[in-house]
Amino acid sequence: MKKKHVSIVALWEKAAKAKKTASTSTPNAVEIESNESNVQLALVPLPAQNDGEKNGEAPQPDRGSPTPIVEETASDEEVEMSEIRVDLEALEHDPGKRIPISRYDVNDRDSVRRRYIELGPCQPKNHDFKYRDIGGHPRRFCPVWFKENKWLEYSVEKGAAFCFICYLFKDRIKCPGGDTFVNGGWRNWNLKSRLKKHIGGVTSAHAEAQEKYDRFTTPRTSIRESFASNTTEYKALYVLRLTWTLKCLRFLLRQGLAFRGHDESEQSLNKGNFLELLNWLAGNFDEVDKVVLRNAPQNCKMTCHEIQHELIKCCAQETTKLVIEELGGQHFAILADESADVYQNEQLAVCLRYVDKKGRAVVRFLGIAHVEDTSALTLKAAVEHMLMKYNLTLAMVRGQGYDGASNMKGNANGLKKLIMDESPYAYYVHCFAHQLQLTMVAVAKESGDCTWFFGQLGILLNVLSNSCKKMRMLRMAQAEELIDALELEEVETGRGLNQEMGLGRPCDTRWGSHYKTVMHVISMYPAIRRVLVKIGKEYTTAEAQAAMTMLTSFRSFEFVFMAHLMQEIFGYTEDLSRALQKKDQDIVNAMELVDLTKFHLQCLREEEGWNGFLERVTSFCVKYNIKVVDMEGPYYPVGRPKRGFYNGAMNYHRFHVDMFVSVIDRQLRELNDRFDEVNTELLSCMAAFSPLNSFAAYDQVKLVTLATKFYPKDFTTEELSKLPWQLTMYISHVRRDERFKNLKNLCELSVKLVETEKDDQYHVVYKLLKLVLILPVATASVERVFSTMNFVKNKQRNKMGDQYLNNCLVTFIEREFFSQVKDQDIINLFQQGDRRVIL
Repeated sequence: MKKKHVSIVALWEKAAKAKKTASTSTPNAVEIESNESNVQLALVPLPAQNDGEKNGEAPQPDRGSPTPIVEETASDEEVEMSEIRVDLEALEHDPGKRIPISRYDVNDRDSVRRRYIELGPCQPKNHDFKYRDIGGHPRRFCPVWFKENKWLEYSVEKGAAFCFICYLFKDRIKCPGGDTFVNGGWRNWNLKSRLKKHIGGVTSAHAEAQEKYDRFTTPRTSIRESFASNTTEYKALYVLRLTWTLKCLRFLLRQGLAFRGHDESEQSLNKGNFLELLNWLAGNFDEVDKVVLRNAPQNCKMTCHEIQHELIKCCAQETTKLVIEELGGQHFAILADESADVYQNEQLAVCLRYVDKKGRAVVRFLGIAHVEDTSALTLKAAVEHMLMKYNLTLAMVRGQGYDGASNMKGNANGLKKLIMDESPYAYYVHCFAHQLQLTMVAVAKESGDCTWFFGQLGILLNVLSNSCKKMRMLRMAQAEELIDALELEEVETGRGLNQEMGLGRPCDTRWGSHYKTVMHVISMYPAIRRVLVKIGKEYTTAEAQAAMTMLTSFRSFEFVFMAHLMQEIFGYTEDLSRALQKKDQDIVNAMELVDLTKFHLQCLREEEGWNGFLERVTSFCVKYNIKVVDMEGPYYPVGRPKRGFYNGAMNYHRFHVDMFVSVIDRQLRELNDRFDEVNTELLSCMAAFSPLNSFAAYDQVKLVTLATKFYPKDFTTEELSKLPWQLTMYISHVRRDERFKNLKNLCELSVKLVETEKDDQYHVVYKLLKLVLILPVATASVERVFSTMNFVKNKQRNKMGDQYLNNCLVTFIEREFFSQVKDQDIINLFQQGDRRVIL
């Protein structure tokens, strides 16, 4: 049996890492047992040398002396692990979390370097850099150094600065020392001169690494290009071929369509969308036919699946780049939710909410990430990794929007708490649309009358929707009722009127669908009744019995009463639900809409509301020959046993108190309990910005409190001192200006300030307004991402890779930015790889 070779240096480094302590003197001897023999070897290391001495830097007094710098030699176990294929999309962007380049397999190192060059240096310019006590003075990293030193990057994990160029290309054998900017990180913020010392002269280690970096990023200087015999004409044809391939891909990406075909051979009659579209272009345009497919070189057709995936990746990167440019390094809010795709992979979708340059509150899709589980720590790591790819950090977050799951909003270990530990001003708002959903569920479960009504509705749908023949009968009955109404001149004719309606089955998780179903049942009442009678006469015993049983409840006053009551309640909440799902909805306007909904429900509960409601129900019953109950008579339940109700109950008490008032009171109580955020001090202060009724809610004290108490670190001392008088001038100006009248919400106010260039004049006030607009209202944008994901990754494409799915979603969801991306930018990014033809 062949014995494995053991590196003494590697074993010694493992033992040193296990101790996790930095010694200020000569380390003790480490005993290592070799696998080749039972002899114990004592390795006594040389005295430790400071990181900065080798590069002319002063020693760091606040840190212990690190272990000696030696060339890393991986053991057999490390070599075996390095042979595993590298996941380039999972590489850590934070320099404090990176694995040294030497630890990767030799064949993968160039790919890793190329991926890091695509990501660029980790430069979170708007991060909240922590202060550090150096010599009795608080010091911190200065983001201006990023502009002065393009190679400089900052690790949020370790709070230290690193050199991007040296990490990628430094020769550890020729220049073994001076690894402060590569391994441990530089933290002496008071010694800016160390940055210049690290660069050194023309023969320094950094200069040599910079030269390797320039050669690596300039393909024309590569050996492959030197030996290539590609002529100018060949390159021009290559560009045309690549351009037409890209145009086909862009069309399919914008439509969310599949690319591959089941059989892409020459004999296939359907080669898939991509090849068929390229064939169609070649068959109709000679300039395309000259350069693609059969007229292209066999080894450079630019149609294989790998080329398609790389181009799609470049499209997604350029699209996201425009989103990050629009964000402009300002604060933002996170909208996140997790859901399973069609392949039952758990996916986490992340969107960003911020204020763009036009003053609009926008929500942009950032990406999705596959997560192994839905624990709070896993979700936080996924969000943090996704943000770091674009030089964004959790310290820049000023709002969080999730659903009500415990792993998301938990006060002890939820995602909300973990993010607020790093960013205390990332205030959490429970999705308003989700809370409204929960109120409907609670009312339906608590009220026995609502439960009975929705149960009867489910039976009705089962009777009518279980066969195509019955649905055709319903459509025919609806047409006959319409003809009768037209002859009696009860309805009007015109474009878009009298459309055919169906009975869609409502979804338990989307109560807006219940409103649509109830409305259609009331509108199609005579047609449904006609079909139930016909089924009872023509069908078999079981189906006829079910139809006649349902007809008994369907023709009762109690069913009609509950249908109209649900229509009233759903009608008020439907407007609120639609308003909450707008992307530019601000939280102050959402609070006002909630209050307005509760006001209308309270008015419906009053005596006048009851009388008007009962009149509408009675008129409907008279129109369709339904027996109207005597409100002064005794109550007899329909379709339910009498023992469930006390003897002697009167119809008035039963319908008015037990049904009408009780259901509305439950709805109001749930709205008050669920939307408790509207009573918090934070949102009360935000409401002082409301422009309604000529800024009637304006309160300078609350706005100053909003800045000093809830966002103190976002304003300098000078800005806080300017805020009171800027607010005084601001409110006087907007109340006099005719352009600021009739504004309905904060979004319109923000846009108008930008249009009139008042955002620069009152920059502190506008800065505070943007923080208010950032706070999210609902996670409807994330829900739309999952709907789109089910469209893109369907049953026919159920095995799409996670990164491929993310790239397709970015280009499909953010079509506005994708259409702005230039073909040349995509081609330039595509050419940064190891290409056969260098442009």
